[in-house]
Amino acid sequence: MKKYLIAGLLTWLPLAITIWVLLWVQGLLDGMFKGFLRFAQALLPVGAAESLQALGQWPGLGVVVMITLMLITGIFVTNLFGQWWLKQWDALMNRIPIVRSIYSSVKQVSDTLFSSNGNAFREAVLVQYPHAGSWTIAFVTGKPGGEVADKLSGEHVSLYVPTTPNPTSGFFVMMPRTAIHALDMSVDEALKYIISMGVVVPPPHTPPAGLVPVPEGADPNRAG
Repeated sequence: MKKYLIAGLLTWLPLAITIWVLLWVQGLLDGMFKGFLRFAQALLPVGAAESLQALGQWPGLGVVVMITLMLITGIFVTNLFGQWWLKQWDALMNRIPIVRSIYSSVKQVSDTLFSSNGNAFREAVLVQYPHAGSWTIAFVTGKPGGEVADKLSGEHVSLYVPTTPNPTSGFFVMMPRTAIHALDMSVDEALKYIISMGVVVPPPHTPPAGLVPVPEGADPNRAG
């Protein structure tokens, strides 16, 4: 009974969690859509209230509308005219007390994490944490800067050490570059490894065909 119960649980659990996440995303986007509808009802004539309220009852419509809105916004802000308007919007938000501190902080973090030119969460490394002899996987988020960098001697990197099985919480640490070991696994593979608590092991990465690994300490430019 125990064996069959665990086998059934392992079969249905991934599907159940996938559906739960999709329903959570749908509920989030539908809630944002209904918020926009309530805002529109306050601005438009009373006769349009019933039509807007009927739109809010359609399940999944908020997902389609919000994704379409984000797509249109992305197309708009990627041209010169849209970038000018985006700068004006940022300047306006930075003039509002309280709002500017939250908006600027979130914008800096989001620009750093999702920028195609940034290095945040592009590299998985192996570090000793929380003490020597204990190893875990971390993600490089950048390099220390400002006053912190002035207090550190040598090259350091900023790391995010996620917790398991929930990688959205974790710890921010700064370590010398010599104290970390780069991994060949991708960030996605490292996340799977962390979330599964080491059960899902990434496949070994082999060098491309025709390349011969150079032994440690050998001169790579020396033939033979």
